[in-house]
Amino acid sequence: MLQLFFTIAFSAAPLTLYIPPIRCLTMFVETMEEMGMEGRVYSRRVIIPRARIAWSRLLDCFFSSSPPPRRP
Repeated sequence: MLQLFFTIAFSAAPLTLYIPPIRCLTMFVETMEEMGMEGRVYSRRVIIPRARIAWSRLLDCFFSSSPPPRRP
């Protein structure tokens, strides 16, 4: 049992080197929050209206009785 404990402890010790210090972690979190806010503004302004147009065109194609117009 003691050997298992030491095996797990020493195999997990190098993993602690991958955890950044708290001061770097807060900068990372701030950057991720800024990216999230920018992404929300972009999605509200660009993606959502485009999705509405695409959805309405798709529904028009499904529910229209006439065939879609051909382009020259």
